[in-house]
Amino acid sequence: MGACSGRAGESVTGVAVQRFMTYAFRAIRGPGLLLAAVWLAACATGVPAPIRDAPPDQPRPDEVRADVSRFEGGTVRWGGVIASVSNRAEDTLIEMVSRPLGSSGRPRETDLTDGRFLARVPGFLDPAVYAPGRELTVSGTVAGLESRPVGEYPYPYVRVDVALHHLWAIREPVRDPYYSPWWYDPWYPYHPVYGPWRRW
Repeated sequence: MGACSGRAGESVTGVAVQRFMTYAFRAIRGPGLLLAAVWLAACATGVPAPIRDAPPDQPRPDEVRADVSRFEGGTVRWGGVIASVSNRAEDTLIEMVSRPLGSSGRPRETDLTDGRFLARVPGFLDPAVYAPGRELTVSGTVAGLESRPVGEYPYPYVRVDVALHHLWAIREPVRDPYYSPWWYDPWYPYHPVYGPWRRW
């Protein structure tokens, strides 16, 4: 009887330990998975820190254009959409239309702009990839002004000597969450306003 009682006690203890471990795992699984997901998302972005994080007291392109000698040699992080690309012997000159940047460093989808600037990137960038309309963020130093015509207007571009840049993936089109190609209204032909029989 003593041996049987001992085995029964061990069995009960083992079940209790298993239950405790199960509850403990469930308690930490949610926060643990959340932290792991956040960490993996941060690592998966592939966006360099100088692109994600703006330098302190960073000026806007229009501020630099107004007083370039004050900011020349300073570090900036600007972005926007590509207007044109010029491949030269030793570098690539990208004409940018600036846009405000979001928290990740990506240009926002807006018509707001602080003007145009030139991004000089060492080496060759394929203009078929860095095509007009693509979103680009650069980090580099202010290297003065350069006048170029926009149409017939002599535009004073701020030139940035780029140390790092990031070409953003093309945005997916936003779809209407309420539209479904499988939805059908059997009463549509008889609708008093939208029916096909109505004549305006």
